[in-house]
Amino acid sequence: MATTGSVSPKSLRVGVLGAGRIGKIHTQILSRLGVTIVSALADEFGVPNFTTDPNEIFKDPTIHAVLICSPTDHHAHQIHLAAQHHKHIFCEKPIALDLAVVDAAVKAVEDANVKMMVGFNRRFDANFQRVRRAVIDGEVGDVSMVATIRHIRITSRDPSPPPVSYIKVSGGMFCDMTIHDFDMARFLVGSEIDQVYVLGKARDAEIGAAGDVDVAVVCLQFANGVIGYIENSRVAAYGYDQRVEVLGSKGAVTVSTASSIARDLPLHFFIDRYMDAYRDELIAFVDVCLNPASVPPVSGQDGRQALKLGLAANISLKENRPVKLSELRSGYPTGRL
Repeated sequence: MATTGSVSPKSLRVGVLGAGRIGKIHTQILSRLGVTIVSALADEFGVPNFTTDPNEIFKDPTIHAVLICSPTDHHAHQIHLAAQHHKHIFCEKPIALDLAVVDAAVKAVEDANVKMMVGFNRRFDANFQRVRRAVIDGEVGDVSMVATIRHIRITSRDPSPPPVSYIKVSGGMFCDMTIHDFDMARFLVGSEIDQVYVLGKARDAEIGAAGDVDVAVVCLQFANGVIGYIENSRVAAYGYDQRVEVLGSKGAVTVSTASSIARDLPLHFFIDRYMDAYRDELIAFVDVCLNPASVPPVSGQDGRQALKLGLAANISLKENRPVKLSELRSGYPTGRL
């Protein structure tokens, strides 16, 4: 099992796979944490160790962990290689776009006795953590009651869509964008989702031609009886908008970006919004790597469940009906239009 036997981040050597937007952010954060980095971006951040060959990272016995920030279709293969070489793994979502591929990757991690954490950064946002704490502490209802939470509403709107070339390989809005909201719903409610029902449209002709939608509403039925819905839009002219409302038997708690909404947002708007969450997410991963008793706060099974919800949403949209999660089995296709 990969372990450093030390609690100092400086003793940890991490390989970063992927030199895109999120790879740059993670490399910058790890550098500030004092972690030794091996990355294609090392020169940019003044780190002396860099390579353009991912295999060098996997084969290097001095590297304890890897961050997989490459395109989605590389994730599962790189997870297998990392597990084979006994390295702990941080993988950006989704692990893959097929449940059988995800299951095989998770099994490889378990068989190698290494740890894997999946990148759902919103769980580490201070505002969302306060909502979760309010639920746990009974501020919105009696925690001894099954129906502590009665309703959850999540809104996610982006100022502009990603390139169509990206949309075509992303698994669609539900497996790329809404997947964060699915994970947040599970995290805040503390229950699995049994059923989804989707209404969606492509207002942008190019996005529609790519087999995707750019506006949607997803209705959720949780196992504990809670009802929820997620509203998504890839285009919001007024700026990046994220809101969560949890209604309980004693009151409600909300989170909103309303105070920071602006018309002229930077291209990488969500990175600015969640920079602190990205930092805290990697602090948690460093702890997972350094401490044998530390358990990944976001597991491979969490990643699998969020993907399963995205696939169910794709099917619901395509077939215009509610879809029970029990209908999906390992190996079920992506269900794109």
